[in-house]
Amino acid sequence: MIHPHTELKLISEEIGYGVVATKFIPAGTITWVLDKLDREFTPSEVEGLDPLYQDTLNTYSYRNSKGNFVLCWDKGRFVNHSFRSSCMSTAYDFEVAIRDIQPGEQLTDDYGYLNVISPFQPVDEGTERKTVFPDDLPNFHKSWDKQIERVFPDIIRQEQPLKPLMSVELWKKVNSIIEGKEEMESILVNYFKE
Repeated sequence: MIHPHTELKLISEEIGYGVVATKFIPAGTITWVLDKLDREFTPSEVEGLDPLYQDTLNTYSYRNSKGNFVLCWDKGRFVNHSFRSSCMSTAYDFEVAIRDIQPGEQLTDDYGYLNVISPFQPVDEGTERKTVFPDDLPNFHKSWDKQIERVFPDIIRQEQPLKPLMSVELWKKVNSIIEGKEEMESILVNYFKE
């Protein structure tokens, strides 16, 4: 489930729709949590579907560490790519704002950590990276881990509307990491190698 202080908005004809903040979302806020309504499809299930459904899954889902396609049931499936993303996935089935997100600003992910099937070139943002590749996660995980580590302590300092969707065990783990009792797992655990 995507953060409640968001709305779906047309970004541009080229990009299409995206998820935009309706209120200020500070760094360290959990912006998305895998929940019970999100649907997971195995590759064999996807292969058995009509091409129309396959296209929909290829457009609106991400692949988890098992190679399964995860389709978000809510507007979370409309989060767009950015090489300067405002949110980052973690090893714990939730995403966190890695910087402050202003009202009217998009919530974005770097699709490089979503196990894309084939390379693609998104809209040019003037960044050094121009293409998202299936092996971006093993190539960039150290940099992404640093971005997550920088805001991870803020998780317990911010209001977390999505906390009720997290298990008690997961919340304890988050606190244990913040207290230095255990290490944060790398985003690399999300990698699926074909």
